[in-house]
Amino acid sequence: MILYLRLFKESFSFAINALRNNKLRTFLSLLGVTIGIFSIIAVLAAVDSLDQSIKSQLAGLDKNTIYLTKFSFGPTDVPRWQRDNFPQTENDDYEFVKRNIPNIKSSAYVIFGNSETIKYQDNTITNVNVTPVSYGIYDVEDLKIGKGRFYSESESSTGAAVVVIGAELAENLFESEDPIGKQVRLYGRKVTVIGVLKKIGTSLFDTPDEKAFVPSNFVRQFTNGGTGGIPGAVIIKPEAGVDIDAFEQTLKQKFRAYRGLKADEPDNFFVNKLSGMTDAIDNIIGVLNLAGWIISGFSLLVGGFGIANIMFVSVKERTNLIGIQKSLGAKNRFILFQFLFEAIILAVIGGLIGLTLVWIVAMIASQVVEDFEFVLSFWNMFIGFSLSTLIGLISGVLPAISASKLDPVEAIRTGM
Repeated sequence: MILYLRLFKESFSFAINALRNNKLRTFLSLLGVTIGIFSIIAVLAAVDSLDQSIKSQLAGLDKNTIYLTKFSFGPTDVPRWQRDNFPQTENDDYEFVKRNIPNIKSSAYVIFGNSETIKYQDNTITNVNVTPVSYGIYDVEDLKIGKGRFYSESESSTGAAVVVIGAELAENLFESEDPIGKQVRLYGRKVTVIGVLKKIGTSLFDTPDEKAFVPSNFVRQFTNGGTGGIPGAVIIKPEAGVDIDAFEQTLKQKFRAYRGLKADEPDNFFVNKLSGMTDAIDNIIGVLNLAGWIISGFSLLVGGFGIANIMFVSVKERTNLIGIQKSLGAKNRFILFQFLFEAIILAVIGGLIGLTLVWIVAMIASQVVEDFEFVLSFWNMFIGFSLSTLIGLISGVLPAISASKLDPVEAIRTGM
């Protein structure tokens, strides 16, 4: 054990001397490893950060939440012409589902609205995402009220002229005034602000901070419904612990009967689950990881060749020393481990530099990008350290074997 510790110490000294004596050559050789480790760990950290940000923003949504509508949220085998002829999902569909489908924790009817203009006195905000939706959306999306309240079931049913707005929208529209109880113009009508949502911050998705919610029945009073009208959806949040597949089958069977579909007729609606969207996100994250590994792998390959090159040069420069060591009784494995350790140490140095660069970039990026934290996990750092060690091991094997097999006499003669 002491022998191998001495061997490691000598190999470390040789590696440091190589860095000192051949600065440019060593720098160019280690550059590939440094860039490769930096690229891989940077990609892993960025993808992990993106994944964590997405999942934290979806945390308030139940993955089993279902959207019952004429549209498919993903790829489908149903032809476009057939989908276009599907009936709109209307408020009556929502009332049927709410009354007849068991194990529903909360549900809501939403109209897919357009961007609207909201005006308060001299302040006008355009392109506001206004969502006409029944009161149940408060529980479905786990919305948080910062000031005031959300509209009630009674206000939702009667189509009261009230609105709940996001925190940023409130700041831009009312500035320093208290928005609660103020009337704004929306859809060309006067509506009363009864609540302001708690501020969420920057989001990869449509943040509630800039949205407005109005009762869907309020909008139905002056917009066209039916087949040619504004499309809508029934949003359903099942109770916790429910068998989601059985729930979905029950929903389909009862809704088919409600729509009067015969056994041989296909569905004229889609049951979209949020879990499908999260699965799609996981697939995208996986593809990004794979692409990062492939691209960064080329840098690691170049770095490995650089390490191998510097080790072959090191063997040639120290041929005479190798001959002397072997003539004094050094065994082949001693020479082998000496050069193998040196290659690993050089690669690890390059890897540590790469990890340090990633850490610096992550710190800077976290400060520059608001509400987004770049995560450099211990696992990613362990991967970087292990990869650099592996690159050194692979790159140093052939030079180390060639050094260990040198004939002592020939080595001394060649060195002279």
